[in-house]
Amino acid sequence: MVIKNATILVIDDDVDVLTALRLLLKPLVKEVVTEKNPSNISAQIKHTNYDIIILDMNFNGLVNTGNEGIFWLNKIRKQKPETSVILMTAYADIDLAIRGLKEGASDFLMKPWKNEKIVETITTILSTKKSNSSKKEHLNSNSIEIIGDSDIMNDLFVKLKKVAPTDANVLVLGENGTGKDLIARALHDNSNRRNKPFIKVDVGALTSSLFESELFGYKKGAFTDAREDRKGRFEAANGGTLFLDEIGNISLGQQVRLLTVLQNRQVTPLGSNESIPIDIRLICATNIDPKVLADEKKFRKDLIYRINTVDLIVPPLRDRGTDITELSRHFVSLYAEKYNKNSFSFDTGFISKLKKHDFPGNVRELQYVLERAVIMTDGSILEPEDLVFSSIERSTTSDSVSTTTNLDDIEKNTILTVLEKNKGNVSKSAKELGITRAALYRRLEKYEL
Repeated sequence: MVIKNATILVIDDDVDVLTALRLLLKPLVKEVVTEKNPSNISAQIKHTNYDIIILDMNFNGLVNTGNEGIFWLNKIRKQKPETSVILMTAYADIDLAIRGLKEGASDFLMKPWKNEKIVETITTILSTKKSNSSKKEHLNSNSIEIIGDSDIMNDLFVKLKKVAPTDANVLVLGENGTGKDLIARALHDNSNRRNKPFIKVDVGALTSSLFESELFGYKKGAFTDAREDRKGRFEAANGGTLFLDEIGNISLGQQVRLLTVLQNRQVTPLGSNESIPIDIRLICATNIDPKVLADEKKFRKDLIYRINTVDLIVPPLRDRGTDITELSRHFVSLYAEKYNKNSFSFDTGFISKLKKHDFPGNVRELQYVLERAVIMTDGSILEPEDLVFSSIERSTTSDSVSTTTNLDDIEKNTILTVLEKNKGNVSKSAKELGITRAALYRRLEKYEL
C-alpha cells in the first residue's frame, strides 16, 4: 500500500481535530505530526520533507485576512513546492477552497469529514506522485519530460519502456503535433545507445536530388557543388540512432535505395565505389494512416517490414482526457518564465474551454494557443476569453465533425457545438439538445468534458 511509508503533517488550531486525525492516520502511515500554531509551519517543514500536509483554512487571530488557509498555503508552496497540500474547510468556505486549488493545493476536504474519504484522498495523491516520479525517472526525453497520466498514455509508456533498451527498429505513428519526435528521442535516451549520436532527418522534405547525398554522403567532385567529402546521416549516426521523420512521404524510388541500405547494413557515398559498414538503430515516424502504408502502390511492403519491427501509436490530444490540464500547467509555466511574467492561475472556465476544443493540431496547437494567452494577458488569472483558437483549425474541426460516422463522436461533437453556442450554459444547452440537465451532466462526465 503506497500510504504506509508516508509522513504527514496536520495543522489545525482545534485540538480535537488534531487528535482525531492522528488516531485515524497513525496506524496507516509511517508518521503523523500535528501542529496547533500555523506560525510554526516554516520551522516544521524546514528540515523535514513531508509527503502531505493537511492544512486548516481558518485560524483564530493569527492572520486577520479571512483567507488564512490561502496565506499559509502560499508560504508552504514557496518553501516546499514539491509538497502536496490538502485543505480542510467548512462548507461556508467552499469558494476559498476552490481558490486554494488554483493556488496549488492538491485537494480539499469538507468538515465534518468521512474517514474513508480522507484515506482515499491521501492514497490517490501519493499514488499519482509515485507514478509521475517513475515517469520522470524512466521516460525523460533529452531532459524534457513526456507529460501525461491518462490510461492511453500510460499504455504507451509501458510499451516504450519495453522497446527502448532493445535494438528493434520502431515505427512511430500519429497525427501531426502529437509529439512523435519526443517519443523517438525518448527511445534513444532510454536505450543502450544513449551516449552515441541521435541524428534526425526530415526525409519528407528532401528533394530527389538531395535524398541520397544527405543520407549516404558524397565524395569531393561527385557533383558540381561537391567541393569536399561529406558524411551522410547514416554514417554520422553510426553506433547511435537514426530518426527518419515523415517516412511516409518518400517516393518509391527513394524507398528502393533506403531498403538496399537497410538490407546490406552499409552505404556507398555518391562518387565512391567503396561501401561503408553502418551500425544504427532505426526509428521512423509518419502521420500517414497505416492503411495507406499498406498500399503497395504507395509504399513497398518489404520496406515496411524492415522499419516496423515494433510500432508505437502516439494518441491525439482529444483522446488523452485529463492530460490537457497537466500539459496546460506545464506550458503556461514555461512561457511565463520565458516572457518574464509572474505565475498564472486558471479561471474555472479556462480549462473547461480547452477541454471543449477538439485540437486538430494536437499538443503543438495547445502549445501555441497557451503561448499566445501568456503573451497577451495582463492579469495573473487566465480567463476563457484569453484563449483564441486558429480559424484554420476550427475549419478543420468542423470538417471532421461533419464526416465522422462514429455515434459517440457525433454525440460528443454535437454537445461541444451547442455548449460553445450557449457559452457554456448547461441549462440552455440541455434544453436545445432536448435532454435534462442531469442527462447532459452524465454525458459531460462520459466524454470527460
